[in-house]
Amino acid sequence: MVVTGLAFLQHLGLITGQIAGLALLVSIWTGFAFGPVFFVLNLPFYWVALRRMGWVFTLKTVLAVGLVSVFSALRPEVLTFAHVEPLTGAVLGGVISGAGLLAIFRHRASLGGVGIVALYLQERTGFRAGWTQLLVDLVIFALALMTLPVGAVAYSLAGAVVLNAVIAINHRRDRYIAM
Repeated sequence: MVVTGLAFLQHLGLITGQIAGLALLVSIWTGFAFGPVFFVLNLPFYWVALRRMGWVFTLKTVLAVGLVSVFSALRPEVLTFAHVEPLTGAVLGGVISGAGLLAIFRHRASLGGVGIVALYLQERTGFRAGWTQLLVDLVIFALALMTLPVGAVAYSLAGAVVLNAVIAINHRRDRYIAM
């Protein structure tokens, strides 16, 4: 689901927040494919995940990041778009990616990166994880403004808001049953 959501964004030349957004920007800047860039950018965060969240969380996260990386590489062979209106694509990308992230969170994993560090900082210092993620997203969107047209950044921001709304509305640990 996350790869499908990202497909809409990539097709439209849009980005999102967090490490996925940075990976999309690096892909634009360098011409390297998103999947490998996303995987490599996540590598430094696994140490924090291992230390703060444990082996099981870290292994599930590495697997989730690896699958997104592989499926992103395969995606152009099986899913392309002829035309997508930008706001529609940004919103659909946000909804679909948000639902995919919810499924990943439900299984006690993440897509790595900033979320891991944000949780660590919150635990260690009390600085709220959401604020850390917001600050990182502000930097990513500022970089996007230097790279992409203002309209593309505005559509990207709309998609990121929808994605975060899906998670904010639906992600509650008390809804999940430990197995």
